[in-house]
Amino acid sequence: MELREMRAFVAVVEEGGLSAAARRLHVSQPALSQTMNALERELDVRLLVRSSTGVRPTEAGMTLLTEARAVLARYDQAIAALTRRAGTTLRLGIPLELPEDLLSAALAELTSAFPDTKVQARHLSTAAQLAALTAGELDVGLLREHPIGQELDAVLVAEEPLGVLLAVGEIDGTGSIRLDALAGMDWVGFARTESPAWYDEITAILRSHGIDIGTPQDQPLIADVKLAAVSAGRVFALAPPKWSRPVPESLEWRPLTGNPLIRRTWAAWPAASRRRDLGHLVAALEKQYL
Repeated sequence: MELREMRAFVAVVEEGGLSAAARRLHVSQPALSQTMNALERELDVRLLVRSSTGVRPTEAGMTLLTEARAVLARYDQAIAALTRRAGTTLRLGIPLELPEDLLSAALAELTSAFPDTKVQARHLSTAAQLAALTAGELDVGLLREHPIGQELDAVLVAEEPLGVLLAVGEIDGTGSIRLDALAGMDWVGFARTESPAWYDEITAILRSHGIDIGTPQDQPLIADVKLAAVSAGRVFALAPPKWSRPVPESLEWRPLTGNPLIRRTWAAWPAASRRRDLGHLVAALEKQYL
């Protein structure tokens, strides 16, 4: 049995239902249901009684609940003990297209205050970071949507007004563009599974301005794919003004009139964490934003 399965089982029992537990764990209800079914098959015992009003543990389930809580508490204690030792690692999740100046000053402050802390950064989508934070595989993540529930704390650390990347001459002029002027063009969007709440916010705004969303992507939208798609014409992509990739001469970046799309980034970490180096990094990030 994995720690992830233990945490999922404890959440289901504590929340009294799969829907509430799924929201707490930032996973889909069908995926959580499959995890519970697989756990019962693995242990060859019925753990939950399901009804129209929710779920409750069986006698075997109560035994597992007690043991799982003890194991998870011991695991968390071990991690906390390790983080108090010199030379600890701070595991950091980073999304694609992170503002290039967001981390540099904060990491410099962290290095100065905690020279023995080594930062291990991983490029992960918001959804993947939420799952890793819940599973104890990340110490802090930079997310494109605010986490739901009480398991994670979060602070806003960046706001970026998004503009558009277009083929040169696609829309007349050189200044800002009204969002509804893009109606009739295709949007090169990221996969909804990467950040569902942020995706839904963007698509709602685009649709309200007459823009057809089309078929969602099913893979990460890396910079090369975005640039290649826009180069074909009658296609636009969203990008911040300080986009880290050089824009080819055949393309141009234009701001949107009124800044209707604001991309926000939150730093999120386990609410139970007591790591001083993590707290110092988060404070440095928040200070830059404020």
